[in-house]
Amino acid sequence: MSAQRSQPVSLTDIESKLREIDDSVRGKVADRRQTIITGAIVSGLLILLIAYFFGRRSGKKKTTFVEIRRL
Repeated sequence: MSAQRSQPVSLTDIESKLREIDDSVRGKVADRRQTIITGAIVSGLLILLIAYFFGRRSGKKKTTFVEIRRL
């Protein structure tokens, strides 16, 4: 388990630990930023294409023919 501390945890201890975690996370995100952006763009385009083709198919299935007659 963890070692017992003889002194209470101070605010600076907590702050330094949170800064360490924050720096670690920011570093990982910065390393993969380009991959994340590319994946988001590709996913967005794929969703748009799927919506377009389903809408197009739906429009073709329910086409109404209007016949105009001259009297």
